[in-house]
Amino acid sequence: MRKIDLHAENGFKDTTFSVFHAHASPYTKVVNFNFEPGQELPVHSHDIEGELVLAVLEGEGEFLAKDGASMPAKAGDVLISDIAEPHGVRAATRMRVLVVIAPPI
Repeated sequence: MRKIDLHAENGFKDTTFSVFHAHASPYTKVVNFNFEPGQELPVHSHDIEGELVLAVLEGEGEFLAKDGASMPAKAGDVLISDIAEPHGVRAATRMRVLVVIAPPI
């Protein structure tokens, strides 16, 4: 087992979102994204099979989708999607998001 303190490992940046690769194995990848208000991970997709889980740990914003679609995202919300489906995140407040990708890319 291994414990990671995301607050100690990954802070916030003024100019762009902050990324911390918390874990990678042949089975899964775990990434922490931190956003200041207005920062976003643009809508994108991956041309592979697999699943993506986005969990909002702190803050509020939106989960983004294709064609400008979005849905509110707040602490405690979890989005589950095929990794090939277009996805993104935009922060309204300071926001911490944990992403799990399986299998890893």
